Amino acid sequence: MEFLLTVAELGLTLLVIVFSVVVLEAWRRRHSNVSVESETTTLEDPTSLKQVPCPHISDPAEKYLSLIVPAFNEEQRLPAALQETMDYLQGRASRDKSFSYEVVIVDDGSVDGTKRVAFDFVRKYTLDKIRVIPLGKNQGKGEAIRKGMMHSRGELLLMLDADGATRVTDLEKLENQILAVAREENSIRDPTSKHVDFRIGDVQVSAFGSRAHLEEKAIATRKWYRNFLMKGFHLVVLLAAGSGLRDTQCGFKMFTRAAARRLFTNIHLKRWCFDVELVFLCKRFNIPMLEISVKWSEIPGSKVSMLSIPNMLWELALMSVGYRTGMWKIHQA
Repeated sequence: MEFLLTVAELGLTLLVIVFSVVVLEAWRRRHSNVSVESETTTLEDPTSLKQVPCPHISDPAEKYLSLIVPAFNEEQRLPAALQETMDYLQGRASRDKSFSYEVVIVDDGSVDGTKRVAFDFVRKYTLDKIRVIPLGKNQGKGEAIRKGMMHSRGELLLMLDADGATRVTDLEKLENQILAVAREENSIRDPTSKHVDFRIGDVQVSAFGSRAHLEEKAIATRKWYRNFLMKGFHLVVLLAAGSGLRDTQCGFKMFTRAAARRLFTNIHLKRWCFDVELVFLCKRFNIPMLEISVKWSEIPGSKVSMLSIPNMLWELALMSVGYRTGMWKIHQA
């Protein structure tokens, strides 16, 4: 009995220590969502070597579509994915003269040739079509995407991974659904407005690419312990952010400019679980969330490993404590 009491005391002590560490870290990050706004960011033109000021999400849109690509040590996978993306965008622009776009590559502190590869594409397609934002040191996928979103020019903003796992053509699925919902939201907000006055970027809508329809096949091919861990992670996500989406982690998400401005000025998490925070914030702001099935392929070289699970749980714990205690304030953008 004495032994059991000792074990219980140790367990309770450990629990208190862990909770205290989470609370302290959540407190330390209470202002992490404002860092992007306070920074003066410039873009380097690799042709002229001049520094060009970045636009800001609060500025009026200059393009119809922005594609934000976070890249960390993607020298090998980025060229093929980026070329496929540019082929699609150029083809669409040639068919539709009103279609304008940009690709924003955020180099998340890569130590390989990622920046060189990205700049080669800038030289090929011009700075107006492709822009590179270097973070200097690795800050995490969430921070890289947030930086790209905050300094994009589009009415619609799409985040997509650098590995090309999701077909870029599937963006039209998200785009069409957003257009339909945005028109409906706009007519409800202002029944007297005319169609010609409608700007999609002014209506808050989000669309989340989803691989949930592929889950049954994935379960059949994955190791049992990976399925166990993923089910556990989904349960924790449900507890942290609530229900709403079957797949929160697919790296293919689109936002209207108004939605992106509100969401990415509030994001605190910098790494893997920023997706879950996006879901949480969409619910807090009553931003419509559309879950849309997309094609997805396993690409060798994934950065996600079994060690990512503890990091994800850590970030989910920070998010839960930060918001539930009121330490993480939500700003109206």
